[in-house]
Amino acid sequence: MEPTNDKPNMQAESGCRARTASPRSLHYNDKNILTDDKLWCSMEPAMKPRSITFLQTVIVLVGMGALAILLWEPHLEGRNAHATLFEIYFKDPFLAYVYTASILFFVALYQAFTILRYIGNNQAFSQPVVKSLRTIKYCALAIICFVAGGVAFLLAYGEDDGRPPVVVMGAFFTVSSVVVATAAAVLEKMLQSAVDLKSENDLTV
Repeated sequence: MEPTNDKPNMQAESGCRARTASPRSLHYNDKNILTDDKLWCSMEPAMKPRSITFLQTVIVLVGMGALAILLWEPHLEGRNAHATLFEIYFKDPFLAYVYTASILFFVALYQAFTILRYIGNNQAFSQPVVKSLRTIKYCALAIICFVAGGVAFLLAYGEDDGRPPVVVMGAFFTVSSVVVATAAAVLEKMLQSAVDLKSENDLTV
């Protein structure tokens, strides 16, 4: 049997696309060239280091901004105008509820930061990235539950004039969490398939 060089067909079967600007992005298993040779994509990061650093900086800034809002917003409420710090932060059960829910948000941000770090370390198609995406998905789903509970509480015990903003904010956070959970689930499935394909190709070596 003569070795074949049907690279385009193998490329289409594996679902990998070559980047012409980077020949190192593709590697061929030449050890089994007389058998069913397969193509696998290397884990070379698709983004430049500057782009990765920029996105990580954005994530850090978003986290710092969210933390500042969580700590400062209670001071803007009229009922806390003359309250002490202890009364503001430790005598409001709903605020404790919000802070508990915010932990999920910061965990998701940390996982996104971690994914970018793996991409920068040439490990985009790896099991840890899949786990990070799964964690982000679960965090987004849990946030939806927390938002639903918070909206129900405010509608039942809050003031009448404050209900419309509560509904709008609840809808915004719910839709945002649904989008994040859906995107994370899709990427998790795609990357898991890529990781499984790479593992199969490694076994043929």
